[in-house]
Amino acid sequence: MDKSIEAFSKELSSLRTGRANSAMLDLVKVDVYGQQMPINQIGSITTPEPRMINIQVWDQNNVSLVDAAIKKSELGLNPQIDGQLIRLPIPELNEERRTELKKMIKSMGEKCKVSIRNIRRDANDELKKLLKSKKIGEDEEKSFEKSVQNITDKHIQIVDEKVSSKEKEIMTI
Repeated sequence: MDKSIEAFSKELSSLRTGRANSAMLDLVKVDVYGQQMPINQIGSITTPEPRMINIQVWDQNNVSLVDAAIKKSELGLNPQIDGQLIRLPIPELNEERRTELKKMIKSMGEKCKVSIRNIRRDANDELKKLLKSKKIGEDEEKSFEKSVQNITDKHIQIVDEKVSSKEKEIMTI
């Protein structure tokens, strides 16, 4: 469940808010050297200004590949190439885009909750198997089920908090 929340947090950090953040590019993969690589392994990423991300690509041959990968991603950014330097100006978010991002955050949160619930189901199935094989008693099974449910509730609450804080961050102008 912790890993589900960790993956969800990583996904959230890649969403574009009004400020430049190098984590926005974490999920963008570039097809170089016969494999998919993250941008931070192809060049150095800096944020010199609040609304600008610079990518200094180490190999001149990869500049066009990085440019294409950024354009293909759903970040809505327009790269500007200057030799081996790629500049990504971060435009101001309009109301329509904010609402769209809010919906995306909700659906990402729901996916995370579903994965947490799947983990709960798997744990409960495992408890039933242990009960059938007489490795634990019915009382133990009930107490373990209760603790699994408590852990699940805590993790779902964490997801809800992350969703609401990210929504507030996006809706703040």
